[in-house]
Order: sequence, then structure tokens, then C-alpha cells
Amino acid sequence: TTARRVKTAEAEVSEEQVSIKGWVRTVRKQKTLAFVEVNDGSNMSGIQCVLPFDTVDEDTMKEIDNLTTGCSVHAIGQIIKSQGGKQAVELSASSLRIVGECPGDTFPLAKKRHSLEYLRTIAHLRPRTNTIAAVARVRSTLAGSIHKFFQGEGFNYVQTPLITASDCEGAGEMFRVTTLDIDDVASLPRAKDEEGKELAGVDYAEDFFGKAAFLTVSGQLGGETHACALGDVYTFGPTFRAENSQTTRHLAEFWMVEPEMAFADLTSAMDNAEAMLKACVGDVIEKCDEDLEFFGKFFDKGLKARLDKVVNKPFVRCEYRDAIKYLQEEIAKDPSKWQFPDVEFGTDLATEHERWLAETKFDSAVFVYNYPKSIKAFYMRDNDEDGGETVNAMDLLVPGVGELVGGSQREERMDVLVEKMKELDLDVEDYWWYLDLRRFGSVPHAGYGLGFERLVTYVCGIENIRDAIAFPRYPGNAEF
Repeated sequence: TTARRVKTAEAEVSEEQVSIKGWVRTVRKQKTLAFVEVNDGSNMSGIQCVLPFDTVDEDTMKEIDNLTTGCSVHAIGQIIKSQGGKQAVELSASSLRIVGECPGDTFPLAKKRHSLEYLRTIAHLRPRTNTIAAVARVRSTLAGSIHKFFQGEGFNYVQTPLITASDCEGAGEMFRVTTLDIDDVASLPRAKDEEGKELAGVDYAEDFFGKAAFLTVSGQLGGETHACALGDVYTFGPTFRAENSQTTRHLAEFWMVEPEMAFADLTSAMDNAEAMLKACVGDVIEKCDEDLEFFGKFFDKGLKARLDKVVNKPFVRCEYRDAIKYLQEEIAKDPSKWQFPDVEFGTDLATEHERWLAETKFDSAVFVYNYPKSIKAFYMRDNDEDGGETVNAMDLLVPGVGELVGGSQREERMDVLVEKMKELDLDVEDYWWYLDLRRFGSVPHAGYGLGFERLVTYVCGIENIRDAIAFPRYPGNAEF
């Protein structure tokens, strides 16, 4: 009979013969037996396989001499209570076969600690390290929790397009998508003016889509169309920003979670974001205990306490005007401590400001809301209270990261929206379909965007967002 395969995370003591398949982390040979630590990715500790020389078969004895760190193996045996103190159970193996060899002299991950910078240069192998495997498991758990939360709240999951002709943020830093042969510059069709004279640019009417196309920076506008029919929706997919940014918190390709709710205002968006984060972080605390313990030990001593606080403590809500006042009072004490000491109404908060509010002032996740219109996107709803000086927008700031979520109530009044678009020189024609939502049965609606990798770095307590995604894309780097 074939032995049932067991994942090491689910291994428990039993009489039956089971099979373990994974990669060797360490080998220790003694006079009468060998210890082989095997990891199959299902948890951090893997399982210790004990091979007593007097009971294993002959082929196993031959294999033991060829075992190296990194080789893949298939072991069969019984799971018993562990003799050593380090683990609860171990595999008392009757046979072990090498599936794929791994030469120790050339394997880049031979047993020593590596810097995260070095591991980025071998991103195809780095999931075999404790740190990156733990990040991957936490990331997977978070993704599942996000879907579970929204599905549980009755939201519909919408897949918005990755190729778009509109720039949602008005930020303009987008990747072009084209099939024009840019390796043969002479062949490019040139744009012409009314008189037929050639202009500097390309005639995108000749391109694949008949116009200029880009990779999306957000699924929000598409999400709004479905919210205005299905009520509550969310998108969860990749987004792209061609920003020349080399910080530890920016990627050129990253994932966004973007819920959109009809018949909703800014308060509903804040309530939903808070409930979602509490649910997702709660799931990780429950399911990824071993991984969180590891992060707490090696990366962020206060991690567990901080995550517990997210789940159990209400988030602070603070108006932008008040946040500015608190910052001004603090900076006045010693402006030289700050990279950006000039803060006034209209300042777009820098990371150091966001982190001071979350970490020092409130020691809590904090929603800052009612931002000045001048620093926010065109689609955000003007506040009636102050004659439109501020908009119904919010950012959620968290300790260790700064901004994690940005959202707003959308401008549902057709005339106000068209005015704002004209002020910003946006071509109203380009957004005809977006304005139709206001033309036909418009409703107050609100939503937000959560940068998924930022959430991963926050929950794992790791510094660099490039370690929160399998293959990071940033200026100068698209390896693997």
C-alpha cells in the first residue's frame, strides 16, 4: 500500500505509515542514526526525520551519504512523539530517497544567514529561506482573509481591466502598452495637424487599440460602475505606477484592494476599512502563529502587541486640520529633527508626519480625514461645510508604515464634477462613461484603496516592501 502523504504542518502521532516530501534543511549523522530536518513549505519548523541505521533499508543507507542542504527527498515512516525537546513530533523513517540532488558547493543558500538585499538577487530561490517563506504564508493568509471578509459582507468581486486609456489618479506616471515597432523608429506612424503637417508625436490611431493605452494605476473607476448597479463591490488585483521611486515603500507593480459602496458616505468607508483590517489581522494571528513569532524575534520585538492592538482597540479618527495643529505644536519644539518642518493647511503629509501621528501622538491606527481639495484627486466629494475648501477624503495611518489606506466619498453631483475636471484641464470627453454614472441614477458612494504589499510589510514587521512580493518590480529592476 502507498503511504498517505502528510504536510508537516498537519503531522500528528499515529500508527499508520505516512510519506513526507520536501527539501532538506540540515543533516546530522551519528554512529547509529541520522537526523534529517525536512521542510515542505507548509510551516516554518518542518519535521525532523530520524533514520536508525539498524532498521532502514539498504537503499536508504546509500542515500544518507549523498544528503545535502537543499536536496529534495521523499521519506516514509511513522509519526511519533519526539524524543528531543525541540519539536513535538518527528518522523521515525523506514525509508528515504533523494528526489533531486543539490550540490553543496554551488547552492547559494548553503547553511548561513543571508542579508535580505542579497536574497533579492536570487529571488527565485529566496522562498526557501525562513523569512521569505514566512512572508509568503502570511501574504497568502491575508489574501484569503480579504476575500473571506468581503464575500461575508455581501460584496461582489469585480475584475477590472489592467489595460486602460484613463489615468485615475491624475498622477500621470503610467506605463504605456503598445504594439508599434519602437525598435524601428523610422516606421512609426506620425501624428499630423489639421493641415497634414507631421507633429513630434506618434499617431496612436494606428496602434493596437486605436488610441494610446496604459497599464492601470487603479481599478477604482471601473469599480464605481459596478457599485452603481450591484451595490457593494471590491477589486483585488495588480496596479502599476511608473514612478521613479527607490524608497522602501514603493513598487512599480503592486496589488490593490479597492472596495466601492453605493449609498455610502466617508464614515461608512472608514467603518468598513477598520472592520476589514481587524478581521484580516485577526485571521493571521490565529493561523500564522509560528511565523509571527519568528518575525517578532528577528524583525520587530513589539509586533505581536501591535497586531493585538489593531484587532482590539478602536482606530482613532482625527480631522486633517487638527492633525496639522498637533504637528505644528510638535515641530515647533525642535524643527531640526524634521526633514520637512514646514507644515500648514495644504501640506501633503510626508511619511515622517504620518508615522509621528500614528506612532507617537496616538500610538494607534488613525484615520485622518477632510483633506484640502488642492492635494486630492478630482473625483473626491467637496465638503459642503467649508465651501469646498476640503474634500471628503481619508487616509489610514498605521505605526511602522504610515499610510496604508486612502479613500473618499466620490463626487456624485454631475455639475460639480464637470467643474472640477475643467479646473484640472482633464478632457471631459475622455471620461464620458464615468460622467454617465452621475447622469443616470446617481447615488452617493464611497470607497478606498488598500496597498496590499504595505499591509504585508506591516503585519510581518519587515522594513522593505521589496520583500513583501515574490518578484519585486522597481526602477532598474525587472529580474526573474
